[in-house]
Amino acid sequence: MSVTTLIIVHAVSLFRDGLRLALSARPEFTVVGEASNGQQAIQLVDQADPDLVLMDIDLPGVNGLEVARVIKRSHPHVAVVLFGPVNDGASVVKAIRAGVSACVPPNVEFVDLLETLQQVRRGEYPINDLVLSSPEVAATVLEAFRQMVGDDEIQTVFSPLSTRELEVLELVASGYTNREIAARLDISNQTVKNHISSILRKLAVNDRTQAVVYALRRGWIKVMLPDE
Repeated sequence: MSVTTLIIVHAVSLFRDGLRLALSARPEFTVVGEASNGQQAIQLVDQADPDLVLMDIDLPGVNGLEVARVIKRSHPHVAVVLFGPVNDGASVVKAIRAGVSACVPPNVEFVDLLETLQQVRRGEYPINDLVLSSPEVAATVLEAFRQMVGDDEIQTVFSPLSTRELEVLELVASGYTNREIAARLDISNQTVKNHISSILRKLAVNDRTQAVVYALRRGWIKVMLPDE
């Protein structure tokens, strides 16, 4: 796997310095910029086009969730990992809708942060773990998605997606990672990525979350937890 470029966004310079030094010791990561607030972060992403943004949720001015939403809208390929207490259903729904790949607590151990970043590098969405680890959070997230597909919103129109693409998207909606989807459908991880790229292109959306919402609202797929 190639080197992952990343930007660190945090209001505290001492925190940024420590994180930069720790990550710079890892050959798989290269820190290409730092920002202290949301506006700087957005400008820096435009300039550096990193693979990943590691950002505090509690930023001066515009908070990290809003910054993540802006970044994902203009740079859908950039993964966003947030530092923040995102451990309740409503916050997780907001993070998922913003396109965030993972959330970690502010006091996370570096070894745990590193594992999360490695998962994101592989194209996985560790934020799903927050959903699956707590029944209360899972119920809130599922209810939010189900509200998106109320009877008044469903559009029964022909889907431009193939049967296989719909299978993949339904598994994405249900919280499966690319690797888990590959195993479940007996296809390669690269094939899963190819299907997702095709789905985004056909639906003219920027990320997986938008694709899921688009398909749910039209009744093409349904969503449930993997153990349902």
